[in-house]
Amino acid sequence: MGCEEKEREGEEEMILDDEVFAVLMAVVVVACVFSIAQMIPRNVEPFVAIGTLNEEGKLGDYPRVVVAGEPVRLQVFISNHEGKASMLRVMAKLGSKGNIPTNATFLNSSPIWDYIVVLDHGENVTVPVSLTLNEEGSDVAIVFELWEFNTSSRSWVYTGRWNHLYVNVTRQGVVHG
Repeated sequence: MGCEEKEREGEEEMILDDEVFAVLMAVVVVACVFSIAQMIPRNVEPFVAIGTLNEEGKLGDYPRVVVAGEPVRLQVFISNHEGKASMLRVMAKLGSKGNIPTNATFLNSSPIWDYIVVLDHGENVTVPVSLTLNEEGSDVAIVFELWEFNTSSRSWVYTGRWNHLYVNVTRQGVVHG
């Protein structure tokens, strides 16, 4: 092997070493950027959630027609992501088309069902609900409002979270679809 061949072989090893070094540096840079991104504190918006489920605990397939005086069976899902334990309250109320809560105002109606629970951060609960509607009507809104207990003011505060379900309430023996 001549001098020129050894020189060329040394250059090839050097080029290979430079390429390996460049790839390793790129991997190190990417790993560092990823690690730093994971350490940056994120502002997670605390929230509570409510959901209305059918009798089997699933979304959809809700009753559309109910008979006055007979129970309507549903379930309510409640979840806490406030970053702390929270005392939550769900109130069921009756409304109508155009008379339901908003994100800022609760329904000005007496509750027909009430449930209070304390949930730690990340916890949730699904609660069976049985309501009896006694008066006939069309497009009756069954409203579930979520409230949270404010320990500073020692009072319940409307969270702006609610669900509603429209049903037609008929008298016994008369069922309309």
